[in-house]
Formats: sequence, structure tokens, C-alpha cells
Amino acid sequence: MRYIDEMTKEVDKIVNKKECIILGIESSCDETGIAIVKNGREILSNVVSSQIDIHTKFGGVVPEVASRNHIACINNIFNQALKEANISKEEIDAIAVTYGAGLIGALFVGVNFAKSLAYTLKKPLIAVNHIQGHIASNYIAFPELKPPFMCLLVSGAHTSIFKVDDYTKFTQVGQSVDDAVGEAFDKVARVVGLGYPGGPKVEKLALSGKENICFKRQNSLKHSYNFTFSGIKTAVINYVQNAQSRKEEINKADICASFQHYVAKELCDKALRACEEYNQKTLVIAGGVSANRYIFNYLKNEGEKLGIKVFAPPVSLCTDNGAMIASCGYYNLMSKVGLSDIDLTAKASINYN
Repeated sequence: MRYIDEMTKEVDKIVNKKECIILGIESSCDETGIAIVKNGREILSNVVSSQIDIHTKFGGVVPEVASRNHIACINNIFNQALKEANISKEEIDAIAVTYGAGLIGALFVGVNFAKSLAYTLKKPLIAVNHIQGHIASNYIAFPELKPPFMCLLVSGAHTSIFKVDDYTKFTQVGQSVDDAVGEAFDKVARVVGLGYPGGPKVEKLALSGKENICFKRQNSLKHSYNFTFSGIKTAVINYVQNAQSRKEEINKADICASFQHYVAKELCDKALRACEEYNQKTLVIAGGVSANRYIFNYLKNEGEKLGIKVFAPPVSLCTDNGAMIASCGYYNLMSKVGLSDIDLTAKASINYN
């Protein structure tokens, strides 16, 4: 009997269990994350090995370096996750893994590790969409949260608005047509000399700045739900270069505060307008940039004026982690979505609907 056929029968048994234990594996970029989650909501362990210090000296993530570091630590992270959860590997019901999107070499490490475990332990293998994993981080943070709702996905590589109809049903209603918001933060940080990673550094410096700079830009997408951040990025670069050519001193804090305010307003205006159009009173934020408290508070305050409740996970669940993959994997399993054979392969890009 083929592995996939055998596991399909196993899934029929698992979905009727009172408690379902999912192992989640995440390796799409520069964090190696392995977590064990019960019933999609309760974290038993969540171990993350970050490579930020390694990539900082390069000014950004180097794909080959990221892949090598995933290989070096993934087995130790797995063993640590089991130890912290105080369970044996045999007690795991299924294995969920990010198969896309992300850095292809980094993804291969996680996918191949997951396939080896699944085949050896005779456990179902669940393929998880990275972005849907980020959305699921809110299920862990907020036990009362249930679809339907709107989601604003903001990360280093993606900026999108989703209508979440059910745990496994998503409709993308808007996306960035150029830079993702996290990418824009990194580029602005670089031009003002803050270095990598840009998001946290811009946010920190903005606390001491004033939102007093009006950057000249064009936005041809203001009537749609799509985003463009290349204009504001270019406006900041031009502002800095013009000041330098005139030998004027620039106020980095004011630049960061003004840029961050523009981004928050752009995200807020479209996300809340989408909530109103689709008659949703709940908005969740997901992805690495959801760790930005200025953006979250801006959305929360503006949402309250419209009777829209805004959720964002704690910082520990905003960035890439295995817990969000395990949670998403649980709901995929319950709906019998994403069940994969051992020929599962990584994909650098995938469809998010």
C-alpha cells in the first residue's frame, strides 16, 4: 500500500481523537522553528533558532548561509521541542511543514526533515502554506477567535489583505504590487544608516521623532485594495539624497517617524475599508511586521471608531515559528486539506488563495 493511502486511513482515526498533537516545522527564511501544539490552540513547546546575528553582518539574509544553518541545527531543535513538550516522538499524531513560499534552499531543509520523520514514524504529512500559517498564529493567541474575519498580512516578503472565510478557505482581496512593507522598512533603514534588520530599528528610532515630513510621492492605487510602497521608499531616498547634496543635516528620527506613519495609515485605510465592504467586524494582523506596536495601535484605535475589533499576536508569534505551522496543520488535518505523499517538494512561490 502506498504511503499516502495508508496515511489517509490514519487521518480518519486522528480526526475523531479528543486530543490531537501536531508537530510544526518552519524553515522558509532565516528562522528554524519546530513546535508541538495540541488541538491547534495550545502550545506544548515552541523552539526557534534565529539567524539574525549571522545575517546582520551581510546587511540581509544570504540564502545559502540560511540553508546551511538550518541543516546544522534542525535536529537539535527537534529534540529540544520534544523535551520541552515532555512527549515522545511516537505521541505525535501528524507532522506539518511549511512547503512554500520562501527561500527554496531553506524550505528544502524543513520539507526533507519532515518527510523523513513522517515516513519513519508512519505519521501523516501535512503541507502548510506559509502565509496561512501566519494567519493561524492568531488562533493560538486568541482562543475565542474563529472565522470569518479579515486579515492584514504584513511581512518582509508579503503584504496582502485576505478575507478568511473558514480555517482552510481564504480569498485574497489585495496585495502589494511591488515592495512588501517589511522590505520597505529594511530599505529605509539602510538609506538612513540603521542597518539590518530594518523594521525594529526604524520603529525604535521613530519613538523619538516627529511625524513632520511630507514625502512627495504618487499613489495610483488609492482606490483599490492593492498596495505600493516603492513610491514612499523612493521619496525617502530622494529626501535624504537632496539634503545631503545641500550639505544639510538630516533628522533620522523624524524621517523614521514620518515614514512609519505613512505606512500605518496606508495599511489602516485599506484594511478597514475592506472590513466595511465585506461586512466584517474583526480584523487580525499577521506576519513579522505585525510586531510593530505603532502600526498595531494605529489600526486598533482607528478600528474602534468603526466598531471593528483588531487582533495581533504577541511578538513571539509574529515572526516565523513552528507553532503557527502546527496550528495551521491541525485545521488542515481536520478538513483533510494538504495531506501529502513523501514526494512533497518545496516551492519558492505559491498561490495564496
